[in-house]
Amino acid sequence: MSETQQQTDGPRTPVKRGGGDPAERGRTTIADGVVEKIAGLAARDVVGVHAMGSGLARTLGAVRERVPGGGRSASATRGVKAEVGEVQTALDLEIVVDYGVAIADVARAVRENVIAAVERMTGLEVVEVNIAVSDVKLPDEADEEAEAEPRLQ
Repeated sequence: MSETQQQTDGPRTPVKRGGGDPAERGRTTIADGVVEKIAGLAARDVVGVHAMGSGLARTLGAVRERVPGGGRSASATRGVKAEVGEVQTALDLEIVVDYGVAIADVARAVRENVIAAVERMTGLEVVEVNIAVSDVKLPDEADEEAEAEPRLQ
């Protein structure tokens, strides 16, 4: 039997090129803004969270959204600051809660939702989520964002 016949007899195994696991053949970096958007959207999903950011940040954000090119992506990150490393991230959130909710319960739910979303989507370990409650939205208060009327019609 010739050498070429011996190679073609039996099952063929695919040739592995480059060596090693494909998942380990490069680096993936995730920008702070990506983590901030994920965390901001996850925090807003929690019942009892009225808004994100301080009053001034919300007012400036509402004006920015009305300016052409201002974009709505800034509102997704409002009230969120992330520090992203290679395998871990830490987050600071500033929220406004609705009047009547248990702030400790809302903070716990925000923390759980943010950690789950960030870890699932990025693969980063969330080492801490600090939450600052900057205001309480009273039932009879008008929204600051709704008060600002557009200058142009």
